[in-house]
Amino acid sequence: MRKTLLTTLTLAVIASIIYSCQNADELKQQMYYTNGRDLYIKHCQNCHGANGEGLGKLAPPLTDTLFLKQNKQKLACLIKNGSDTTVTIHNQTYEGKMPDNPQLFNIDIAQLIVYITNTYGNKQGIYKPEQVTEDLKNCR
Repeated sequence: MRKTLLTTLTLAVIASIIYSCQNADELKQQMYYTNGRDLYIKHCQNCHGANGEGLGKLAPPLTDTLFLKQNKQKLACLIKNGSDTTVTIHNQTYEGKMPDNPQLFNIDIAQLIVYITNTYGNKQGIYKPEQVTEDLKNCR
């Protein structure tokens, strides 16, 4: 019994040391990811699905890592301003209109992008509000 208690306590101490060794960027990314997940559920999940699978021919999936990586600079514009252009992913054309989200702040958009680009097989790291500001300047 005492040995089990000591082992459990030792493991807890080791786990807390490892957790505390995370750097500030890793902690920020985890925070953005968690907040982004909540924003995704509220604003995106109805069309893009709980698992990023999309909605038939209306809403594209968010599981294509190459598409998201190649279009990362456009994501802020798509989220903020919506889109009515067609998108082709894996030879599948999606023609549904993506609604705009003018109520979202740059921090919200950054958190959404961190969630989307680090879920569903994606691993693209942090995306900061300053990058959202820059990317929104280049919207077409």
